[in-house]
Formats: sequence, structure tokens, C-alpha cells
Amino acid sequence: MDNILKKFGFPTVQGALEAERKAQRRDKNRKRNSPSKNRTAWGLGLRGLGLAALLMGGAAAANAQDMPPMMMMMPPPPPAMPAMAGPLAVNPNPLTLDLGPLGEKVYVTGAVTGLAYVQDQATKAPGVNDNTGGFDLANGQVFVQKIDGVFQYFIQAGAYSVPNLGFPWAKSSVAMNLLWGTVPQAFVKLALNDQFSIQAGKLPTLIGDEYTFTFENMNIQRGLLWDEEPAVSRGVQVNFSQGPISVSASLNDGYYSDRYNWASGLVSWTIDMENTLAFAAGGNFGHTGFAGSATPFLQNNSSIFNVIFTHSAGPLVISPYFQYQHVSKDLAHGIPTDGSAYGGAVLASFSFNDNWKIAGRVEYITTSGDGVNFLYGPKSSAFSITVTPTFQYHQFFARAEMGYVSASGIVHATSDGEGGFFPGTGIGPIGNATSQVRGMFETGILF
Repeated sequence: MDNILKKFGFPTVQGALEAERKAQRRDKNRKRNSPSKNRTAWGLGLRGLGLAALLMGGAAAANAQDMPPMMMMMPPPPPAMPAMAGPLAVNPNPLTLDLGPLGEKVYVTGAVTGLAYVQDQATKAPGVNDNTGGFDLANGQVFVQKIDGVFQYFIQAGAYSVPNLGFPWAKSSVAMNLLWGTVPQAFVKLALNDQFSIQAGKLPTLIGDEYTFTFENMNIQRGLLWDEEPAVSRGVQVNFSQGPISVSASLNDGYYSDRYNWASGLVSWTIDMENTLAFAAGGNFGHTGFAGSATPFLQNNSSIFNVIFTHSAGPLVISPYFQYQHVSKDLAHGIPTDGSAYGGAVLASFSFNDNWKIAGRVEYITTSGDGVNFLYGPKSSAFSITVTPTFQYHQFFARAEMGYVSASGIVHATSDGEGGFFPGTGIGPIGNATSQVRGMFETGILF
């Protein structure tokens, strides 16, 4: 039991009790100046003994006579997947099914969200919907998972689009075919004890500080650093946690290459209940000439490293992180020189109350290497800023976004004088633009 509590920052059950008492005192003080009415249910109360009781399962029932009334009335914890960075929150009372041999308690949740967008420098490329404005299905996804017992599983299925700041728009019907199919993530997991587990299948990456799908993140669009990272990998992963330290290691196919020559890892240290420091790394221990729509050639042959710090205090969450990526010269596979990409980002969100939040992201990335193109051409750089005000009421949410990206060091379009044309490496229909503004609106339900 204490080992489970430690994952949430409590050293012991007594620590959880004391935290709950402090949380209740803070909540009383906060109500004097805040319209919030439901903060304790999944904010402060989640860190208290109510969560401990739910995680203990049978032990909780056996010791019910010693528990405070609040603990007996708490709803079950939300499902573990998909991961959420906030400020959006999942349904705290999801549909639960008894599927017999597939699990007596199987959670069924989902995301149904739509998008509207307007932008300059549209490529208007046929078939991908990268126009000056339009509408799209962002998510039409269902998540089925079992999170108790030794045998566990997660299945994510449906339609999605993955808008990416500073790059052409691909509508959902196209994105599914270009990326990870109609089942973008699915895995089985053996939880051998509270500290150790093994999982295998189509796994979310261990790299980076942003998740893949719109609703999981602070912002609607994915950022410039995210664009350099793997998103979904097929492989196996082991997880271990002890006290404030958790470690995950994976053997996988990197950027969805179907070549199992990648290894990645994540080490996370929960310093205290407000601060976490993480180190992530991944790399190709061979080289492969394969490339595809979900498998960028250079990135799949590279190594990538992250240092991520997250501070969460009251209504504020702020997460700066640094990223470095390197690819080595390999003439046999068409890599003419060494090349690198390195950058940093700051992601933050602030909650005004239970319904209104605002999130933002600022990032900068630069590259090196005469013959390799990680971004907008060899030795190019880019800066971006994104602001996302958000409203959520129970399962319904709506949010707007304004994103801006500026690139430098692009190669401009050229003509050979004989009818031949070579597009530039920048933004826009012929790759000659160095900036783009995109406004977005997303709304839907998380059920």
C-alpha cells in the first residue's frame, strides 16, 4: 500500500492523512476568494487519502471502519490512459463494463472533438485539406482499458488529425492513412507487482514533453520540438518505480519504421509534490534506409535527448524542457554529413477557476549540418509562440488558439531556366515564406 502511495508523493498512509487535512484547510481559505465549488473532488481531494483508499482495493474495504467519511464516498480514479497534460480533464466517472474473461472492470471512454481553422501561407496541396480555412474532425476516438490485476490492456481506436504548428494541415481521413492507422495505440501490460510491469504493442513514445493527440495537450497544435520526436512506436517496454524514482526502457521501431533497431528510456524523479525532473533518451543503434509518411528518414536514424522539469503549484503548471538530436554521417544510407538539432520550450497553463484556463507555449529550435535538413532546410532555425484560452464544463470543452511560427535560414525556390522548378524549404505553397499565423477553435466532449 505504501508503495502505491509513494507514486503520488506520499511517503506513508499517515502522510496521506496529513496531506488531506492540509488540503481541506487550504480549500476553506481558497473559497473565500474563488467561485470554485468542486475543487476537492479531483483537485485537492485526489492527493488525499481518498485516492489511497481507492488504490488499496481490498485493503480499503477491510479497514473501512478506520477511514474518514470522505474516503468512503470518493468516486473511482479516472482511467490511466490516454495521458493528459491538462488543462483539459478526463471524465472522472467513466463508463465501466463487466466483460467477464476480458475483465470485470473495463473502462470505456472517448473523445469526440471538431476543429475550425484559418491560416495564411496555405499550401493548398490536393488531398490534405491545407487551405486558408476549413473544418475537420480532430478526434472521433474510443479508449477501452483494464487497469487492475496482473493482466491489463489499452486499446485506442478511431479517427484523428494531428495539427502541427508551421507545417501543412492533413485532414483526419488522410492522417489516419499516413500515420498510425485506425488503431493508433494498443498494448497489453503485465503488472507483476506495484513496482514492476512489462508492456508490448503500439506504445506512446517516452520522448518529449507533449503527447500526440489534441485533447491530451495544453495546446491544440503540436510544437516544433514535438515534430522532431517519435510519437508512436511498436515494441516492448519495461517499467520500474521505487519511491520517488520511476524508470522505463523500451526496445522498439523508433518512428514507426517496422525495423526494431531503436532503444529509448525515461528516468523521472518526483522531487516533491510540486516538482518533477525527467531525463529521456532514444536512438537508433543501427541505420536504415527506410522512410515513410510516419517515418522521417533523418530523425529515424538519429539519437535524441530530453531534460524536462515540471512545476505544479496551485493553479499554475509550468514545464521548461531542452532537446538535443544528432545524426551521424552515413554515406551508405544517404546521410552526407553529421547534423544536429537542439532547442528549448516552455509550456505553461494557469487555471482561473474550475472552468476557465489559459495555456501557452514558447519554443526555439536551431539546426546544424551542411547536408542534412531537420527543419526548414540545412542550418535553419525557427521560433514559435502559441496561446490557448480554454473553457471546460464537465465533459464539454471549447478552446481557441493563436499560433505563430517564424523560420530563418530557409532555401528559397529556384528555377533552372529551362522549365525546371525547385520549391523552397520554408513555409507556404512554394516554400518561400518564413512565417505563418494559424488560428484555431476546437470543441467537443471527453466522455
